[in-house]
Amino acid sequence: MHIRSLILGAAALALTASSAFAADYLDGAVKSTDIGGKMVLTDANGMTLYIFDKDEPGVSNCYDDCAAKWPPLFAEETAADEGDFTVVERTDGTKMWAYKGWPLYYWVDDLAPGDISGDGVGGVWHLAIE
Repeated sequence: MHIRSLILGAAALALTASSAFAADYLDGAVKSTDIGGKMVLTDANGMTLYIFDKDEPGVSNCYDDCAAKWPPLFAEETAADEGDFTVVERTDGTKMWAYKGWPLYYWVDDLAPGDISGDGVGGVWHLAIE
């Protein structure tokens, strides 16, 4: 009886622990997903989000050809900062989301949820890690 209680308790603890690591943000528009043992930010559909070394906190430096390959995670015109997520106003008048100040982007060559082919591109693109 004692062993059964321990096993059930351990199973409940494992379930609680694994659930605690996944999170939704911005009303589910952004999620934290375990990809290869890292908690990576994705959109609601599981598409990986990235940050760019050439940006500055609160400033996007990815436009034109860059933005065609690395589309921003756009924010609605009425979006407002929410915790670690802030709204960045781009020079073209659009708004995008940033995490801890760093603008968030997709990579055009990621074709399915969980793809991370943009990590390390040019030595300046990286997974957005929670």
